[in-house]
Amino acid sequence: MSTLTAITKEEYFEMLHKSDIKLEYHSGEVVAMAGAQPAHNIIIMNMALELGLCLKRSNYTMLSSDQLIKVEGCEKYTFPDLVIVCEEPIYERNPFRGLDALLNPNIIIEVLSDSTEFYDRTEKLECYKTIPSFTEYVLVASKKKKVEVYKKIMEDEWLLHEYRRDNEKVKIGDCEILFEDVYNKVSFETIGV
Repeated sequence: MSTLTAITKEEYFEMLHKSDIKLEYHSGEVVAMAGAQPAHNIIIMNMALELGLCLKRSNYTMLSSDQLIKVEGCEKYTFPDLVIVCEEPIYERNPFRGLDALLNPNIIIEVLSDSTEFYDRTEKLECYKTIPSFTEYVLVASKKKKVEVYKKIMEDEWLLHEYRRDNEKVKIGDCEILFEDVYNKVSFETIGV
């Protein structure tokens, strides 16, 4: 990620409209999102496949990493790796130019990388908690086998469940997916080479 100078939301959406890369907005700063390593991409595709099969005939909507979401409480616009909406999606129609932003994400999934892990675990999580519809946060390691699922129990109370074993079923929303399927075809020997 690289940071640019402070700009207005209008300027951000104008940049986003012209950009070939993903740009996030963080309270006046624009952050260019870098590409991802193969393990990161494989994990996202595995999760999208497994969750997509589970959600196929439900009222839930799953959106990819190209879906911009608005985090009003922190003046941010972000691109999570996957988002699940449990009711009808609501969008902020972009009055400027560019993408419409999702306002009511329920489940947000982030695959961790060296450059984003600290931010995903700290500031991003705290900001996501300001979204009224947000009830579940899933962090998936890309350098080792570990999935963390934070579930909102009540206001300001979250329960963490960690998954580390292949035979476990990872519970995300109403879905259960095999832990080993999250890491299908991920080779940890080549990570960092």
